[in-house]
Amino acid sequence: MRRYLSIWFRYLITDWQTLRRPDLAGKPFCFAIPERGRKIISAINPAAEAEGVFTGMNVADAKAIFPGLEIIDAKPGREAKLLKGLGEWCIRYAPIVAADQPDGLILDITGCAHLWAGEAGYLKEIVTRFESKGYYARAAIADTIGTAWAIARFGRTKPIIASGAEADALLNLPPAALRLETQVLERLHKLGLSTIQSFIGMPRQALRRRFGEGLLQRLSQALGQEEEYIQAIQPAEPFQERLPCLEPIRTAAGIEVAISRLLDTLCERLQKEGKGLRKAVLKCFRVDGKIEQVCIGTSKASNHAQHLYKLFELHIASIRPAFGIELFILEATQVEDAPLTQEALWAGKQGLKKQELAELLDRLAGKVGANAIHRYLPAEHYWPERSIKLATSLEEKPATKWVKDRPRPTLLLKQPVLIEVTAPVPDYPPMSFRYQDTVHYIEKSDGPERIEREWWADKGEHRDYYQVEDKLGQRYWLFRSGHYGSDTPSQWFLHGFFA
Repeated sequence: MRRYLSIWFRYLITDWQTLRRPDLAGKPFCFAIPERGRKIISAINPAAEAEGVFTGMNVADAKAIFPGLEIIDAKPGREAKLLKGLGEWCIRYAPIVAADQPDGLILDITGCAHLWAGEAGYLKEIVTRFESKGYYARAAIADTIGTAWAIARFGRTKPIIASGAEADALLNLPPAALRLETQVLERLHKLGLSTIQSFIGMPRQALRRRFGEGLLQRLSQALGQEEEYIQAIQPAEPFQERLPCLEPIRTAAGIEVAISRLLDTLCERLQKEGKGLRKAVLKCFRVDGKIEQVCIGTSKASNHAQHLYKLFELHIASIRPAFGIELFILEATQVEDAPLTQEALWAGKQGLKKQELAELLDRLAGKVGANAIHRYLPAEHYWPERSIKLATSLEEKPATKWVKDRPRPTLLLKQPVLIEVTAPVPDYPPMSFRYQDTVHYIEKSDGPERIEREWWADKGEHRDYYQVEDKLGQRYWLFRSGHYGSDTPSQWFLHGFFA
């Protein structure tokens, strides 16, 4: 006989929100969704429930009952994603786990409970673990999914139902325990059938005629007279390859062969699935129990085994095999889509999309470090320090265009440097300035270009920028902060260098 475990997370999404925002602990809040021009509460936490708020309630009515209630907009699909994550975590307890929308899980625990000294210890272990993580959980075990589901949500006695005792466990429960539709429940309520015991003995033809086939099907499933199937969660297999060694590897040549074999197998799988790795980790398990680890990264998703081998080759000298390595594990920790590109019959400018450029940057990063290579994109800010941002990859596209109609320096300093300037007042360009104990006499200048401070970001004076050239032909980007004659004395700064 099969055994099933049903887990009910009564406050699933609000418990998750409390874990993300600990300041909400003990405070009434709820999630709301738009429906026909108004907002309806879709989930509540225990504190809101204690104030009389319930799911399906109008937000305006809930605010009237408790004005301090915090309303959070619900996002579609969030519960399904959360249940999938919790279900994958539960695979440690049972090989078959299914999401039970919208707030539960179903586990096929046949042959698993003995590992925890019986079903009582098994159920207690799971519920305790969820509660320790911050989730309120109720669970029940039975021969059928329907009975386990009903006891987990409506049961008031023991949560473990013995084999063959499903009917007795269901008798005193309300009809909602059979997972019936709302219309059927309303019809049962009007007829005064408030428990399953009040109609379970009625002729099936009469039940079918009054309440439809759905009630009979749910009743048969709960009693084990009809089979019910679940769709198990299939966790994504990690992009990982293992290579055990018959004899411990102690030479660099042996490590090179191992890396090459692992990359060939991993890249073949990545190519079939249209993926490419961005980060990979090679773990070498030594005979003495220690682990040697090497990490690589790419600027563009790649499944080119020869290129990836060159990146690992730069780190082979750092691997210390000692008495030998008995196991190699290669895992792609970050994977992105890498669609196949068709080679053109003519030469064209591919720019950043050129694969050779990405591979060259990867090799340089392996030698000088990834932090030494940067790519910048324009940001939608007037203030020069905020007008650029670091790109995460070669594939990232700019959200706005580069400023081309105004002069900008080739090298922009992270922070402007205070300098001493000789300049006629009030708004003439500088005649000379001192920078790093050297006086620069200005021959040519252009400006000013006024850039107002972004008042929504910080407070302060505006800037008047000048593009100047000294007697040696070197060009600089200077600015004066504020006006002459204002309450605060004006200061001059060096902010960049032109090529």
